Amino acid sequence: MLDDTLQGCRVLDLSQYLPGPYATRLLADLGAEVVKVEPPGGDPMRTFLFQDHDAISPLYKQINAGKTVIRLDLKNDRDNTRFVQLVRSADVLLESYRPGVLARLGFSRERLGSLNPRLVHCAISGFGQEGPASQRAGHDLTYMALSGMLHHTGTMQTPVIPFPPVSDYAAGLQASGMILAALLRRERQGMGCFIDTSLFETVLSWQSFGQAGIQRPERPLEPGRSLITGGVACYQIYRTADEKFVVLGALEEKFWQAFCQTVGRPDWLTRQHEPMPQTALIDELRALFATAPRDAWVDLLSDGDCCFEPLLAPEEVLTHPQVIQRQMIEPALAEGHPVDIRLPAVLNGQTPRRRTPFREEPATAVLARWQPA
Repeated sequence: MLDDTLQGCRVLDLSQYLPGPYATRLLADLGAEVVKVEPPGGDPMRTFLFQDHDAISPLYKQINAGKTVIRLDLKNDRDNTRFVQLVRSADVLLESYRPGVLARLGFSRERLGSLNPRLVHCAISGFGQEGPASQRAGHDLTYMALSGMLHHTGTMQTPVIPFPPVSDYAAGLQASGMILAALLRRERQGMGCFIDTSLFETVLSWQSFGQAGIQRPERPLEPGRSLITGGVACYQIYRTADEKFVVLGALEEKFWQAFCQTVGRPDWLTRQHEPMPQTALIDELRALFATAPRDAWVDLLSDGDCCFEPLLAPEEVLTHPQVIQRQMIEPALAEGHPVDIRLPAVLNGQTPRRRTPFREEPATAVLARWQPA
């Protein structure tokens, strides 16, 4: 099964909020033993946005499921010594401090390498370990703004704030992939390494389409003016009569033809490639979709093979037949824990086991478990 892929791998997670904990949850999903090391006051994510009756945010519970949480104050000599012992036994250390902070706490790259030459040390930061912006504070929105991503969202009038936080999840995914590659490298070469990855650079690396577009004088990917940024009628979001939305993605001619035939508008067949922005044609489709409620369009078009889907509210996603058939949604892990979404992969027909709720232990318990036999 997927969740025994990293069995025996020990991961120390010094990160907070979302990017790092998402990366280590992916590693936990693959079978790694993840110990999340939090300061005495805990990860601020514990109370982020809203809390359950136990005063802990369900967002924290989800992103740290399957992990053991301990508290250490790395400014304290006793806890610092305990952390040294953990590092000696770990396979992976992931942290999200600003560059230089971990070294000031006594754990420079050089010292970590001397404590454990096989350690894979991954640092997730806002802008990377060097450079003029390396010490700047930031959040998901600011990294997306600097990368050019926000330029291509929304309309010509205004960008929009994407949800969920794209750079946070992207950086976590990037970090987990780099860690897995480094573990494979270690198996071949016997040595650990240091991985420097950042939120800004991760979302910047996703901008190859946008950068390719600006190389051309017509700037073919501008918001509202291109094939995939709202400039055409066949790839668009439409409001229905009941103030809900549907999505049409009929880019290929065969899908556009199927759509036109299903809605009884053969006069639209030859208009798919009108010059952009296709304001007139888009308005005609808007008028069409405004004549009936969303579910009526679903009944008509779902089997039309034209790349059409309803825009679902989050609670509707839970009951979608595809989601149910693929067992993507897990019931609440325990009382006070939210519904969860499992790892989106199946290995040899086996879905991953359910994540367990995060649990808190004294650092001494983990130390005793991690001591060499």
